[in-house]
Amino acid sequence: MIKWFGTVYRFHPFFILMMMFSILTGYFIELITLFGIVFIHELGHVAMAKSFGWHVKEVQLLPFGGVAIVEESGNIPAFEELWVALAGPAQNAWMAGFAFGMLKYSGGDTLWWGYFLQANLLIGLFNLLPILPLDGGKILVSLLSFRVCYYKTLHICSWFSLCFSCGIVMYAFMRIGMNGGVQLNLLMIGLFLVYSNWMSYRHIPYQFRRFLMSREARAIQHLAQGTTAQPIMVGGHKEISAIVQMLMREKYHLIYILSKQGIIQKALTEQRLIQSYFLEARSNRAISDIFR
Repeated sequence: MIKWFGTVYRFHPFFILMMMFSILTGYFIELITLFGIVFIHELGHVAMAKSFGWHVKEVQLLPFGGVAIVEESGNIPAFEELWVALAGPAQNAWMAGFAFGMLKYSGGDTLWWGYFLQANLLIGLFNLLPILPLDGGKILVSLLSFRVCYYKTLHICSWFSLCFSCGIVMYAFMRIGMNGGVQLNLLMIGLFLVYSNWMSYRHIPYQFRRFLMSREARAIQHLAQGTTAQPIMVGGHKEISAIVQMLMREKYHLIYILSKQGIIQKALTEQRLIQSYFLEARSNRAISDIFR
């Protein structure tokens, strides 16, 4: 565990397992190099996050990157999350460029520089795959948040990530027919991603509730800056639990309750809707039963 500038950097158990495997197979130098690359990759995320005023409590280091734990989770603007996600692969890009220059113009250890270049390209490109919790998955979440309601975004990204993770596991086994053996590192990473995304899918209801609980703070930000409200038009029979699933992460909403004739009967702010959602035994009731 390392603590630096208020952020704790901790090895994920999966990284420790990979370390043990690398030491047993005689790849210690490659392991140290990999740790340095991953650490700099994560520093890029942390530096960008802190430039937006985030409080990064902890970073769990993985063989291909890391997972940052921030206090602002659930209340982060999509464009900030997008830039923070891109900051990690950007570090791999400049390090790969530096390694390429050393290979071309320096007479140093070409074997090590070649590995350093390859490792940066692999980690950078792998992290851009649209799989959570990789940077590409976070980029996908951010981009969808501009166009799709947040509840649907969570489901789309979780299922997409789960299917893509299963594809990595299948590819690792397909290597049996290509060169007579399973790519063990790739298989372990694929299995980790499958497990991680399956657990993430199961926790969508909790993640969505956390999003709703953060909407009050986001609403204050929207109103302080001035914003155009996004209308949500619903019939009086619509359940409150179904209406909150229509909220978009990057919009402030006004909810209009319509009669069967299409006449506006009442207008609500999203704060009043969410407050009613959290009241006991109200989330599954029709909105017209609560707001007459």
